[in-house]
Amino acid sequence: MENKSYRQIINEWRQERDEIIRKENGWLALVGLYWLKIGKNKLGSDPQCEVQLPERAPANIGYLDFNGKSVSLHVAPNQTVRVNGEETNFLVMQTDEAETPSFINLLDIQIVVIQRGRRFGARIWDNQSEERRDAPPRIWYDIDESFRIPAVYSPYDRPKTAYFPDVSGEKSEFPVEGYLEFEFDGKGYQLDVNKEDSGAFFIRFWDPTSRDETYPTGRYLIADQEENGAIFIDFNKAFCPPCAFTNFATCVFAPEQNRLDFKVTAGEMYRRH
Repeated sequence: MENKSYRQIINEWRQERDEIIRKENGWLALVGLYWLKIGKNKLGSDPQCEVQLPERAPANIGYLDFNGKSVSLHVAPNQTVRVNGEETNFLVMQTDEAETPSFINLLDIQIVVIQRGRRFGARIWDNQSEERRDAPPRIWYDIDESFRIPAVYSPYDRPKTAYFPDVSGEKSEFPVEGYLEFEFDGKGYQLDVNKEDSGAFFIRFWDPTSRDETYPTGRYLIADQEENGAIFIDFNKAFCPPCAFTNFATCVFAPEQNRLDFKVTAGEMYRRH
């Protein structure tokens, strides 16, 4: 197989990132997020419904019953709903945090119950959304290989709990297993990482470009890990969180300890509206 240049690899990766947000049930298809109240939350296109669906949906397909700990779906007698491909009229919903979440599907619309701490909400995708089709392409800095920096991973003696701010203005607790150390312009830096189930090192960071060129609350990055064990922080692969593309994501942002003091003029930029 023909060896690809570094520039080709980055450009292909960027194309994949653009396709991810446009795919079916992707971030650009999101059209609603409704936090559930205790009791019945009517589900349908009727403006009186607590969980509002697109206009083409039935006025009332039933309700989501929230008891403070779990959510159950109750389908109206005259309606047909499929959950994970099977027709149902009642179901205790598995949230997005479950191994197999319960996805309600009808008329190219998808609904899932999300759990964020003690809050439960209904997230709505509409695969006929104009935004999915018409959103402009993502924008990037010029590729600069000097921003691909070798790093060393060190686990903490004990995984610590760190506080990450989220889109609601609150702070969420996440376990932090270790950190990546690197040098830039002769100075040493350290970034806390979350280790994914796959073993990937997931980084949330902020830098001064967030003031006017990149997403205000920082960007995301997954470190490169090579077969020989070498690790690189490639800022050319820094990307915006989903909140840059939809108002209905629940993003978690960079913690204080992951704020860099130099401009990372690499990776994804952000159109300010």
